Amino acid sequence: MPVTGAATAYQTELGQMLDLITAPVSHVDLNRFSEQRYKAIVKYKTAFYSFYLPVAAAMYMAGIDSKEEHDNAKAILLEMGEFFQIQDDYLDCFGDPELMGKIGTDIQDNKCSWLVVECLRRVTPEQRQILEENYGCKEPEKVAKVKELYETLGLRAVFQEYEESSYRRLQELIQQHSNRLPREIFLGLARKIYKRQK
Repeated sequence: MPVTGAATAYQTELGQMLDLITAPVSHVDLNRFSEQRYKAIVKYKTAFYSFYLPVAAAMYMAGIDSKEEHDNAKAILLEMGEFFQIQDDYLDCFGDPELMGKIGTDIQDNKCSWLVVECLRRVTPEQRQILEENYGCKEPEKVAKVKELYETLGLRAVFQEYEESSYRRLQELIQQHSNRLPREIFLGLARKIYKRQK
């Protein structure tokens, strides 16, 4: 079944709604943040719209319309979209605002980001209390406490490990799923986002 703008818009709206109900700005509930929920938000809010849709549209325009080829492209591109969003979450906290052109606000905005999900997987009860008291707050000193907790838990190193293993996984997916697709397009996209700074 061809990908349509309506189907992708619907999936993106589902992702946006899941994001909003998971982390309403007015109410912080860290129990709502899980890896499964995070991945669902990313898949529907980012990966379909930003990665799969443009390539799928180009494939149809180039006459590549078999279900198998589109399923193979989807397998690669949804993984790539997740990789991109996790980088985005990392850069929101640790990126250089001069390079990015903005100051990240995921902590203040109570976002279900990769960093907070990873933090929750690693915290002691005392550290969780620090997170409970400071996450989703606008005050700079509270944001600083969350960032300090991320540093204490070694989340920069966790991200570096994730980035390397995810990039290797993307390379494997491209080799596995692009037999009848223009492999260089997928490799070029992967290289473009690997180690990005903005």
